[in-house]
This record gives sequence, C-alpha cells and structure tokens, in this order.
Amino acid sequence: MIKAIAVDMDGTFLKSTNDYSRERFEKIYQELQEKDIKFIVASGNQYAQLSSFFPNQSEITFVSENGALIFEKNQLLKKATFDSITVHSVLRFLLQLDVSIGIVLCGAKQAYMLEKQPEAFQQFANRYYYALAEVASFDNLPEDEFVKIALQVPEREAKSLVDQLNQHFSKDITAVVSGHDSVDLLIPSVNKGQALLYLLKRWQISASQLLAFGDSNNDLEMLKLAEFSYAMANGSEEVLQTARYVAPSNDDEGVLTVIETWLAKMSGIT
Repeated sequence: MIKAIAVDMDGTFLKSTNDYSRERFEKIYQELQEKDIKFIVASGNQYAQLSSFFPNQSEITFVSENGALIFEKNQLLKKATFDSITVHSVLRFLLQLDVSIGIVLCGAKQAYMLEKQPEAFQQFANRYYYALAEVASFDNLPEDEFVKIALQVPEREAKSLVDQLNQHFSKDITAVVSGHDSVDLLIPSVNKGQALLYLLKRWQISASQLLAFGDSNNDLEMLKLAEFSYAMANGSEEVLQTARYVAPSNDDEGVLTVIETWLAKMSGIT
C-alpha cells in the first residue's frame, strides 16, 4: 500500500513548458489527502520557487536544494549547510577554470549570483531562483548559510567537470549532473534519498510504501530508496538503469498517469 509519493520537478513532474496540468493534479491531490498519502516535492530547486507551483496545497512537503532544506507545512524542518572554508575554496577553484560557468550560490535565506552575467545565464537563474540577489564578488560571502552551489555549464563539459570536482574536493562536496547543462555541488551525504529517509522515519512509513519519480542523476538515491521507483522515459541512462519501472515522459504527464493508476488500484478499480 502506498503511503507517500515523492516527485522530482524539472523533467519529471513539470512539462517542458515549465508547468503541469493543474486541474488534473488537483483531483489527484484531493484523493491523496482522502487516503492520507503524503505528497513530497523533492527537487534541487529553491523552496521559494517550488512552493510557487502549489499555492493551494499547503500540506505538501518540500525537499529543496537536493535535500539540504526540508519544509513541512511551510515551516523549515531540517537544514544542512556547508562550512564557509569549503565554499570559499570551491568558488575560487571554479572562477579560475578555463570553462564558461554560471554560478549560483544557494543560501538558506536566498540565492546569490555575480553582477553583470550573460543574459542567457540570468534567465536560467531567474527561472529557478525566485529569491535571488546579485553581488559584486564572491570574495566576501553574504551573511547566510550555504546549502548548495548550482552551475550552468556547456552540456559537453558537464560530465568532465563533475569528475574533476569530485576528484579535487573528494571529502568536501559531491558534484552531480542535475540536467543536461546543470551541475549541482552538494554537501556529502546530503541528498534526496537521505531527506526522504528522514521524513519516512518521522512519519513511521516504510520505504516499501514509497512511490518515487525522477529523471536526473540527483534522483538516484531517492530511486534506490523507494520500493516503487519510476524513471521517466526521458530520464538519464543511469536513472533508467536504477529505477524499477519506467513512466511515460514528463511531456506525456507520466507522473500523473502512474499515480492515477495506483489510486485506481488502491480503490479496487480495474
């Protein structure tokens, strides 16, 4: 019996139009509440951005910044942060690379980017970070606690950059490809899977009662945890190999289709 559902957003729950079928989901959400099934948004994105997609569903739990920040009923429940020495070291390393990299420093309060960035990167940052400030330099860090560093890189460079960062900062960060041209630098041992494990223990729910959906490599731990794990048809090779099942693509609203199938099964409708 399913007791909790966790969904990634970009490439999974959201269509390429950066939206979802709201009327269809509202019907599903009402049934989930009636059946006391938890709905969890588990994303690498910022809480301010994620919550804006669900203005009328206050019971949704948000695992944001790839598990560093967990919000339940709009209240911060759990937080994991980098130490400032690591943040300084990583930023200095990134800024001296001979590769065009856009950097968003993600804090618990808001996100930060350098001033006068290319327009394409500004659009990227504004799409994913609703609480975003520009700073003149990363030499003096803002007064905040830092939970993630998000990068936009040329797609052809993403995998090699991840390998380089994981080798150079093996004990301090975990670098993962989070999209075709996106790389996330995470706190080691902090990921969606660990965040979900914390929530399941809090709610006294077993991983055998968890349904999860993902498409990118920052979803791997979450998919390994869930008994009923679904890779989106548009997912990465690693995700398709890890998940137990495959859902239709995000543009075919695969998440909603699979959830409806499960709800019908639980209601005895064939």
